[in-house]
Amino acid sequence: MLVLASASPRRQELLRNAGIPFTVQPADIDEAPLAGESPRLCAERLAREKAIAVFQRQPTQVVLGADTIVVVDDAILGKPRDHDDAARMLRLLSGRTHEVITGVCLIHPSRDDLGLTAGTQKPQLESASDSTLVTMNEISDHEIREYVAGGEPMDKAGAYAIQGIASRWIPRIEGDYSNVVGLPVALVYAILKERGIV
Repeated sequence: MLVLASASPRRQELLRNAGIPFTVQPADIDEAPLAGESPRLCAERLAREKAIAVFQRQPTQVVLGADTIVVVDDAILGKPRDHDDAARMLRLLSGRTHEVITGVCLIHPSRDDLGLTAGTQKPQLESASDSTLVTMNEISDHEIREYVAGGEPMDKAGAYAIQGIASRWIPRIEGDYSNVVGLPVALVYAILKERGIV
């Protein structure tokens, strides 16, 4: 069974809705971007580090890591540090189109029949990412204050949840909706199917 290396209830709901069975084993890693790292490489690296961290504890399992970031003006917006940081991010996104990138990484034991005992074969690892453009209407300072005070932005990349209250400000997206929620389900399913896991 697939092990999701994330505590995100949104990723769990997406997998459940797609009928993909899984268990949860959150990974605890430093999610800070590296100096000079491109947004796409950052998302893929963090997904890979999450998957590897959990795979090291469960080396006989199939592990999926994922990381979602929001990009505006080439700046990476992760999860806000506090209410002021959330408000800053929302002001940056207000009235503009931005990019949401989710990196994914699947890691599992090699299936090669080399006669080796479990855990001695090199694991198989595949990384990928998906990108969606999100257009956001103008958000007033009053709306931003109310939204932040409600708490919804606090554990979300870019300080908003497209499936929540913020949906009222998002008239258009170009790409995979589930990618903005936190997991590009069609991409993940294609990788799982290609590997014979589903």
